[in-house]
Amino acid sequence: MLQWFKRYFSFSLMVVLAFIAFVLFFNDNSVAKSYEYAAEIRNLEERISHYEDTLRYYQELNHRLDSDPQELERIVREHYHMQRASEDVYIFD
Repeated sequence: MLQWFKRYFSFSLMVVLAFIAFVLFFNDNSVAKSYEYAAEIRNLEERISHYEDTLRYYQELNHRLDSDPQELERIVREHYHMQRASEDVYIFD
C-alpha cells in the first residue's frame, strides 16, 4: 500500500490537491458561498421587482389624483373617512 501511495502521490500533487480543496471549500469564494450569494442575489432581485411594481402603482395613483378630482374625492373619503355636512358615515371592518 505504501509503495502504491509513493508511486502515484507525490508531494507536489498533494500540495496542488490541498490548494484546490482550499479554494473550492474553505475560501471566501468557495462553491458553497457562491451558491449562497447567487440565492441572495435572486432574492434581492425579486424584492426589487416587487418594489418597482409598488412604485409604479403609486406613481399611477399620484398621477390620477393630480388629474382627476373625482378620484381624489374617492380616495379621501375611503381612506380618511371624510364626509360632507349632510352625510353620515358608517365604517365596517
